[in-house]
Amino acid sequence: MNSSIRCVTLLCFILLANLSNVGRAHEEHPSQEFIRQSIEHLRQFDELHFGDESIAATRLVSQLYERRNFQPAWNDEKTVDDLLRSIEASESDGLTPEDYHQAVLLRSRGMPDSDPKLVADMDLLLTDALIRLAYHIIFGKVDPERLDSNWNMARDIRNSDPVEAIQQAIDSRTLFEIMEDYKPKHRFYTTLKAGLAKYRSLRRAGGWPTVPAGPTLKKGMSGERMLALQNRLVVTDSLSANSSSASQIFDEQMELAVKRFQQLHGLTADGAVGPNTLEALNVPVGVRIDQIRINLERARWVLRDIPESFVIVNIADFKALYIRDSEIVWEARIQVGKPYRKTPVFKAEIKYLVFNPTWTVPPTILEQDILPKARKDLAYLSARNIQVIDRSGKVVDASQLDWSKYTAKTFPYILRQQPGPRNALGRVKFIFPNKHFVFMHDTASKALFEREVRTFSSGCIRLDRPFELAELLLNDEIKWNAAEMAKLVQSGKTRTVYLQEPLPVLLFYWTTPIARNGSIRFVKDVYERDPAILAELDGRFKLRVRDTARKDAK
Repeated sequence: MNSSIRCVTLLCFILLANLSNVGRAHEEHPSQEFIRQSIEHLRQFDELHFGDESIAATRLVSQLYERRNFQPAWNDEKTVDDLLRSIEASESDGLTPEDYHQAVLLRSRGMPDSDPKLVADMDLLLTDALIRLAYHIIFGKVDPERLDSNWNMARDIRNSDPVEAIQQAIDSRTLFEIMEDYKPKHRFYTTLKAGLAKYRSLRRAGGWPTVPAGPTLKKGMSGERMLALQNRLVVTDSLSANSSSASQIFDEQMELAVKRFQQLHGLTADGAVGPNTLEALNVPVGVRIDQIRINLERARWVLRDIPESFVIVNIADFKALYIRDSEIVWEARIQVGKPYRKTPVFKAEIKYLVFNPTWTVPPTILEQDILPKARKDLAYLSARNIQVIDRSGKVVDASQLDWSKYTAKTFPYILRQQPGPRNALGRVKFIFPNKHFVFMHDTASKALFEREVRTFSSGCIRLDRPFELAELLLNDEIKWNAAEMAKLVQSGKTRTVYLQEPLPVLLFYWTTPIARNGSIRFVKDVYERDPAILAELDGRFKLRVRDTARKDAK
């Protein structure tokens, strides 16, 4: 069975389907009666405890042993050792081995197998540990849907036999290799794993020194703080250990090292150590380790069945990339939603572009922005070329309306901004239909791309260099080259152009993006989404039943 087939079948561990009880013929085992008693208890009370340990996959464990006529499943010592090895290896993926009964299973390895009750208990725990671990490797430990109601990237698997998949894994005699094969192979995931090992090694070595607070450090300055800065930059390879020796002078090499550090931390690379750079320098190594673990978990949510061509928006890093045939062909800065108007995380498909777009004011912006300003000064609308339109499509004289009596819910008109240089959407927008009314677009506020933190929009994604992306997506060097698009924009005419084929777009949130040279970058958690994931990642194991489970599961 190749790896893709194994992955598809084992992905169904959580479906808890209504499976037929087909018994397996085995000789009677001394532990069989104890397993039967445990499974009956599990069926009756939906829980089973062995001291501090408990069975999480209650229904799936029951089904497997019922099929086996309550015979033990773990009869091969190598397979048990493979599972224990996989449990230990889970720490390198940012998971917690104790979630998989590690301590009690290790203790049991040194106990005699003459106690049939103990053998039965450990057999059940081994099976539960396998299900737990496979579940976390394939789907992740944290439920993204519980944290974000907008989540629409669930992987729905139906019509498979999870019990048979579990049994095949146990019988394989290559369990460790199988479990490793289930892990994402994407470069992002493997780079983060390597980074996690590196930063854990740094922690074991004592982490890094703190740079004392004080005035901004710049080239040409000297003093003891420069020595602390040098030592800090050496630890994480921004500065070569051989570049200088115990120097108290902020020289050119130090400035270049600071710039490298700033580039890897989403900071303005000016080579000076101001408050933001100082704060990033002094983040403890343990926090960086957790940041990597959080993003490994995010990777487990989505890094399967990734298409070869797609657009990805990294909200936290303020960047968008177009991946074509698995290669980055376009990358640009973006502006995203303000903290109180967060850009949502979801996937969709880019279907068409609109040149010289109009902008219809959405209800939230109407309520919070436009109506308050229009009440104070009607010139606000005319200065921005915003028309008031009734339901029949007729333009209404804004000065004849009593703006004080309207709310967004009672406003009977449409506010529409006409195409032009001051249009909120700029000169082109990229539409991927979704319930959030979020899309990517050009912007007149281009100076804001120079800011470190670019949370300025009302939820949509403002693109730097959008016409480069338009040319790549339309992929027609004659009809849709840069010159032809410039002519269309100058004409002022609104035109909709469909892509030859819809292109997947993924709006996601990575706080440890990967630089092109393979280095891990650490960016600010602008929407403060990391702590909730970390709390769940470090919390107790929870088995969730997805809404894709069959309704007749018993």
